[in-house]
Amino acid sequence: MPPILQGPALLTRFQALGDFLLEHQALWRPRPFNHPHLPWEAQHPELPHWLRQRSLDDAEAAHNHPQQLQAPAPFVQLAEQARALGAVGELPMQALPAHHPRLNVDVPGRKWQQIEAFAACLQFDREPTHWLDWCSGKGHLGRRLLQPGQQLTCLEYDPALIQSGEQLSRHHGLPAHHRQQDVLADDTARHLGAEHSPVALHACGDLHVRLIQLASQQGCPQLAIAPCCYNRTRASRYLGLSTAALASSLELSLEDLALPMSETVTAGARVRRQRDTSMARRLAFDLLQRQVRGIDEYLPTPSLPSHWLDKPFAAYCRDLAAFKDLSTVDCQDWAALEAAGWQRLAQVRNLELLRGLFRRPLELWLVLDRGLFLQEQGYAVRLGTFCEAPLTPRNLLLLAQRP
Repeated sequence: MPPILQGPALLTRFQALGDFLLEHQALWRPRPFNHPHLPWEAQHPELPHWLRQRSLDDAEAAHNHPQQLQAPAPFVQLAEQARALGAVGELPMQALPAHHPRLNVDVPGRKWQQIEAFAACLQFDREPTHWLDWCSGKGHLGRRLLQPGQQLTCLEYDPALIQSGEQLSRHHGLPAHHRQQDVLADDTARHLGAEHSPVALHACGDLHVRLIQLASQQGCPQLAIAPCCYNRTRASRYLGLSTAALASSLELSLEDLALPMSETVTAGARVRRQRDTSMARRLAFDLLQRQVRGIDEYLPTPSLPSHWLDKPFAAYCRDLAAFKDLSTVDCQDWAALEAAGWQRLAQVRNLELLRGLFRRPLELWLVLDRGLFLQEQGYAVRLGTFCEAPLTPRNLLLLAQRP
């Protein structure tokens, strides 16, 4: 069993991960979607040739477990290194008190399971007296944590979610206060104090970073954070939190920060089909725009409404070309171009499996930066998983408490 990370192990693993990511950045930074031929292919010709022969179904089957693929060198060797460096132990769980009858009504099953798993791992030396549910939505997590004698404050930006949360808390007769707050605003600190135990389950990017900074400033004795969506940030590149991250040579763009989020486990068949069609069409259009412009480089295109996929393929390409001010796109063999888009999608998805080896190492490096920052603020920090990846790939949990 891999260990929970705490104490000096946080920095040791952080530095080892940074070295690994820096050494192999030529393999995980370039996106196959943007490059018909990747810069590293000449150096490892057997691997891309093998990956390009595989089908879209092959890629889908390996997506969540690329480390199990028996691909040519250096794939297997990198997979083993990534597995070892990305391994983190499971946090110990305790049996939760029975919850209020029907407390889980109105909560999707997977979300409720995540809440139960998260809550079972919240073991602190001192019993919390006032939970603070950060970016709470309707406050489902906070209500599940609330026990007799405790209080709950829920901070949320969306008025509709606040109203629904208030109704649910009143219905269950719970002492919960739902406050509207943009947590990135200057006045947020007034909601945090030495009596609060903040919790955040999948608060995105800047939102959970803001909690880490404010909770340590305001003297919160303990907090629990399962981070998410590292690329949701107003900065144009990654801004490290800890001394170690600020000293690191690893510089990350927003595109790099999106890599850990590329693992999906929840999409249904209809959503996958729609996603694949959209990507295949974009890749076909990419081939077309390179030909029309006479420039062999990727041309970013905007997010398109789903109804664009209802258009015939030729109309889709003409309308997107007009949107990008491209001319002379008529007289194409549209069937051949569409088929080329699907063929390229299969290749892209299989080539992405190499990048997939670096998803967990990069995510763990980012979470360790947060843990090291809390450690520098005087917290004792534990980092482990709170559930299995099929329930949510974002299963890393930081527990921090001041001695």
